[in-house]
Amino acid sequence: MSTSFFQDMLGEIAERGRSLLERSAVVPAISRVGWRNAARSQTIAELSHALLSGRGEASGVAIAKQVLDLYAHLSPEDRTEYFRLLAQQFGPNPERLRAAWAEYEQTQSTASLQALLRAVEPPRQELFRRLNLAPNGTRALVAMRQDLLAETGSHPEFASVADDLEHLFHSWFNRGFLMMQRIAWSTPADILERIIRYEAVHTIQGWDDLRRRVQPPDRRCYAFFHPSLIDEPLIFVEVALTREIPHSIQDLLKEDREPLAPERATTAVFYSISNCQPGLRGISFGNFLIKQVVEDLCRDIPSLKTFVTLSPVPGFGKWLGRVAENPEAAGLPGLDAGPLAALAEPDWHQDAERAAELRPIILGLASAYFLRIKTGKGQPLDPVARFHLGNGARLERVNWLGDTSPKGLREGAGLMVNYLYDLGTIEAHHEAFANQGTVAASAPIQRQLRDFEAGILEGRVAV
Repeated sequence: MSTSFFQDMLGEIAERGRSLLERSAVVPAISRVGWRNAARSQTIAELSHALLSGRGEASGVAIAKQVLDLYAHLSPEDRTEYFRLLAQQFGPNPERLRAAWAEYEQTQSTASLQALLRAVEPPRQELFRRLNLAPNGTRALVAMRQDLLAETGSHPEFASVADDLEHLFHSWFNRGFLMMQRIAWSTPADILERIIRYEAVHTIQGWDDLRRRVQPPDRRCYAFFHPSLIDEPLIFVEVALTREIPHSIQDLLKEDREPLAPERATTAVFYSISNCQPGLRGISFGNFLIKQVVEDLCRDIPSLKTFVTLSPVPGFGKWLGRVAENPEAAGLPGLDAGPLAALAEPDWHQDAERAAELRPIILGLASAYFLRIKTGKGQPLDPVARFHLGNGARLERVNWLGDTSPKGLREGAGLMVNYLYDLGTIEAHHEAFANQGTVAASAPIQRQLRDFEAGILEGRVAV
């Protein structure tokens, strides 16, 4: 019991226990909640307690169904009160937790350790497990967490309830339970309709646009499904088969392009990855999906040698705004941000002279954004960069005016990025990024950063 493993475990238990005890000191216990719909709300409260009373499985399933049915019809105000009930009445018992911790400190026995672990786990986790027994219980709990996340901003005390659901979802949505399916034009219409609705990167403009993305021989779409949400994609990725690494989404999605025979393709381009279930935020699927798709494509199309993304830069526009407002606070002290004012002009990218002037400035800033500017945790500022670099990809190329849609110009100043998945270096890049925060970048991008920084020091670059 004195090994480092148990010391680490006990450290985590102690920290969680202290947090729970501190929270219990400021959150008063309640026996009744003044809800707007007293009859319905009191029923869902009583049924939630009854579900944990240890009744038989058959009656438990029936009660779970009643709870979820009632929850589905709660008003927004009553839903908030139910979340407050879960936070206050279904958390760990402070007295039991203190006693279990004291017992373990005294005996350090296996039995006392197990008792401590049971005391730390909030009863609402078991409540959620039993609610999951109801028909469509998993679907309802995913929707419940979406509701919770929407309220944590105004009700921080609900975060612990959402965290408990996330803890369970990590097990329930384990990779071993997920099923990957190819989305084709012959896929059931209700699923295709969801693909249109859930596309979060490049809006699908109706059925004709969807058809162009899934039917041609050089286009693919793959999605993960879960047995409990069989008609609801969890995440999907759109893939283009090409002969070279693309520079822009306009070229990739243009209507009048000539389809490429798959056997002539040398490059697989992941150009859109969309998470579909807000209630599963924090549960990672993209890494597994990309690797599974690469494996399947390698098997089906032996001519493919290059696997690359064409990715947006959703955080770049906001960062440029901070640079323009206060370069020093944005991590670039002493810079003249005057030229960036041109980005506020409508259709600036269509002015050839203005675009040519901005191009070296924006690309230089982009190299700094990816390789120099970090979060408080030492990671790149851009969320898409964190995702792909964390998966072991390499920052390969930054493409000027790769996305000239209003969204692309607003969020990323028109830039798009290629992240290269080199199968021989993925693991090494992942380890370096995870352990040292090292960003794997191609030689041209590193050279671009050096030239940009040298130009600033010599006063040749005004930013």
